Amino acid sequence: MRLNRRFFPLLCLVFLALQACSVKYSFTGTNINYELVKTFSVENFFNDSGGGPPNLEQRFTEAFKEYYQRNTQLELVNTNGQLQFSGAISRYTLTPQAAVSSNDPNLPDRAGQMRLTITVEVEYINLANEEESKTQPFSFFKDYDPRTVTLLDVENQLVEEIFEVIIQDIFTATVANW
Repeated sequence: MRLNRRFFPLLCLVFLALQACSVKYSFTGTNINYELVKTFSVENFFNDSGGGPPNLEQRFTEAFKEYYQRNTQLELVNTNGQLQFSGAISRYTLTPQAAVSSNDPNLPDRAGQMRLTITVEVEYINLANEEESKTQPFSFFKDYDPRTVTLLDVENQLVEEIFEVIIQDIFTATVANW
């Protein structure tokens, strides 16, 4: 019993010190002050790239909303959230990465790897802290082998994987502030 009386003041001091910490962290890596910021809104992203499947912008917008809902305690509102996101898919390109020579001298060399690159321009407005607001491009790519599959065979999977990385990068740049 005597040992407990010695450590009780120390335990109280440690508890008070921990309560005084103003930076709040979560398991998802956010540092959102939920006392100040409770809502977010996402305008529909546009496809200004001229490429990609017809529902590309809708897929990105919905994946973006779902990611923030899953990884924050923020409430999604239709307009005028305390955190506001808007933007456009500005680039959707396919480029050859590695040439494979043809065994036939009458045929040209062809691509051994193709790269799908997607860039999304994002405007982020933080009404609780205007200094954190920014407009920034986010880009990622995935390669595939056109000798074994066509773009139509892998396009949906590549787009999903690229969007996943881009959305994680946006999340990190906006609410995780790494």
